[in-house]
Amino acid sequence: MGSSAQTLEFQAETRQLLQLVIHSIYSNKDIFLRELISNASDALDKLRLESLVDSALEADASDLHIDLEIDRDARTLTVRDNGIGMSRQEVVELIGTIAKSGTASLLEKIKAAKDAEAAQSLIGQFGVGFYSAFMVSDKVTLRTRRAGTSEGTLWESDGQGTYDISAVEDLPVGTTVTLHLKDADSEDGLADYLAEWKIRSIVKQYSDFIRWPIRMAVERAESEGVSVSETQTLNSMKALWSKARSEVTEAEYHEFYQQISHDWADPAEIIHMRSEGTFAYDALLFIPSQAPFDLFSHQTKRGVQLYVKRVFIMDDCEALMPNYLRFVKGVVDAHDLSLNISREILQHDRHIRGVRRRLVKKVLGTIKDMQAANAEGYAKLWDQFGRVLKEGLIEDTDNTEVLLELISAESTHDPQATTTLREYVARMKDGQDAVYYLTGATRAAVENSPHMEAFAAKGYEVLILTDPVDEVWVDQVTEFDGHRFQSIAKGQVDLDTDEEGTEERTKREADFATLLPWLAQTLAEHVKAARLSSRLTTSAACVVGDANDITPMLEKMYRAMNQQIPPVKRILEINPDHPLITGLREAHTANPDDPALPDLAEIVLGTALLAEGGDLPDPARFARQIADRLARSL
Repeated sequence: MGSSAQTLEFQAETRQLLQLVIHSIYSNKDIFLRELISNASDALDKLRLESLVDSALEADASDLHIDLEIDRDARTLTVRDNGIGMSRQEVVELIGTIAKSGTASLLEKIKAAKDAEAAQSLIGQFGVGFYSAFMVSDKVTLRTRRAGTSEGTLWESDGQGTYDISAVEDLPVGTTVTLHLKDADSEDGLADYLAEWKIRSIVKQYSDFIRWPIRMAVERAESEGVSVSETQTLNSMKALWSKARSEVTEAEYHEFYQQISHDWADPAEIIHMRSEGTFAYDALLFIPSQAPFDLFSHQTKRGVQLYVKRVFIMDDCEALMPNYLRFVKGVVDAHDLSLNISREILQHDRHIRGVRRRLVKKVLGTIKDMQAANAEGYAKLWDQFGRVLKEGLIEDTDNTEVLLELISAESTHDPQATTTLREYVARMKDGQDAVYYLTGATRAAVENSPHMEAFAAKGYEVLILTDPVDEVWVDQVTEFDGHRFQSIAKGQVDLDTDEEGTEERTKREADFATLLPWLAQTLAEHVKAARLSSRLTTSAACVVGDANDITPMLEKMYRAMNQQIPPVKRILEINPDHPLITGLREAHTANPDDPALPDLAEIVLGTALLAEGGDLPDPARFARQIADRLARSL
C-alpha cells in the first residue's frame, strides 16, 4: 500500500446500512453495473464541463469513454472511465463513508419501508448506489486521480466493517472500479458476470443510450482456430430524444420505434418534446398505427419507459401515462430523479404528476390535430384505438371535453361514415336539446330496435354506440357543448311538438286507463310499470328503463365481473295503434277474468324483449305460449 495508508472503520449505522444495501434492498442484482456505469458517465460529463470552463485544466477530453474489462482467471470485472476522477478528500466524502448527517434516521426509515421498492428509493435519495457492487463482489477496489492533481487514491473494502485508503502514484486521470466477483449462484440471483453475453445484455437493457461509448475487449475466433482480441462498443448511444427534432431523420425515428415497441409497422404519429425549468425532461413518444394483440388483456403493460439522464429505470411506467393511453410507446428521460426511485414514490411525486399532465395533453392534442388535418389517418387510428380512448371518459375527468371532441361514432345519419359529436350537434333539428343515442351489441341490432321507430319516422338522428365501454361512459358524462345525452331507451320521450298530438295522447291514455294497471300487475315480477309509448310506430311493445337505470347490457357486464347487483325492473311501453294491443284492450274490456289474457300479456313482454336483443326470463315457457297461440289459430 502506498503512502498515507489508513485502515478506517465504518460507523455502526453505516455498517448496518451497507448490509441492507448488500443483502436486502435490491431484488435485481444486475443493476450494480447500471449504477457503476451511471457514476462513470457522470464523471465524464463533469470533466467535459470543467475542461470547457477551465482552459488550464490538464485533462484530455478528446476521447471520453467507459471501459469494461473481464479477467476470468482473476475473477474480476473492472469498470474504468477517463472522467474527472476524485481527490482523496472526495473519496472519503463520497465513497469512503456513508456516515452523513441523518444516517441513523434514514436507517430507521429503510427498516420501516414496507417493500423493497420503497427502500430502494430511500437508498437512491441517499446516494449510495456504488455500494450495490458488494452484492456481487467479495471485495471492491477503487483507483482514482482527479484532473488537475498529481496524486492518486486507492480505496479498498470487503464491505464488512473497514476500508483501506492510501495515496498512489502514476495513475491516469479518471476512476477504475474493480470488482472481485462472487461465484455465480442462481438461487441467490447471482449471474455469471464474467460471461460476455451477460455484460452485453445488462448494458443493452440499462445503459444503451448513455452518451459516452461503453467499450469492452472481446475474443473473436478467426480462421485456423486463432483467436484475436478486438474492442467493441456495446451501447448504441442513440438517445434520439436528447436531440433536436431537426437533427433526427424519419428513418431513425422509425428504427427506434421498432426497437422499443417490437412493432414493424411505422407509427401513425411521432411526438418529440422537451421541457426545461425546475424539472427538466425530454420525451419521445409514438402513437402506433395498429393496435397490439393484447391491448385489452389484463396483463397489458403501458408502453412508456422511464430513463434518468439516459439510464434506464423502468418499463411500463404507470405514473407517466394513464391506462387509457396504454397504447402510446416511447421514452421519458427525467434529468433530476434518483436512479433508484420506486413506482410508489413516482405515483406521489408532484413533478412526475406535472409531467404526466403535459404528456397527456400533448398526446390528445396530437390526435386532435390529426383529426383535423388527416381524416383518413384519423379514421384508421380511431378504428384501432377508439375503444381505449373512450375509457378516458371514465378515468380522466380533467380531459373530458377534449376526449368528447375526439369521439367518432356511427349514427343513423349515414350507413357508412361515422360522425363526431360536433358534426351531430350541427345537424340537430330546431328545438332539439338532446344528443340522442342507443347502445347495443351491433349496428343491426340497434337499427332494428323498437326504440328507434319514432326517431326514424320523424327524422331524428341517433348515435349508434356498440362498444361495451359505451354502456359506462354515457352514464358518467352528462352533456356535450351544453346538450345533454339522452338514451332513447330510457325515460320519457316526447317527439310530439304540436298541440293536436298532445290532445290525442290524452284521449288514448283515457282509453287504456284500465288495461295499463292490469298489465303492470300481471307482469309485476318482470316490470315495474306499464304505459303508452310515443317511440313506437310498428312494434307492439318495447321495454325501457327509467332515466337513471342501468341498461341490461351493463347489468350483464357487472355480473360477468362477479359483481352482484339487484335485478333492475324496467317499464313496459305499448303501442296503442298496434292491432295486438288494441285487440288485447278489447278482450280485457270484454272479460277481464279471461284466463288466456295473462299468457297474452307475457307474449307481449317476450316479443318486446326479443326485439331489443334481450333475454327472456323463461324461454321454454315463452315457446309453449307461442305454440299454444298458433295452435288455436289453426
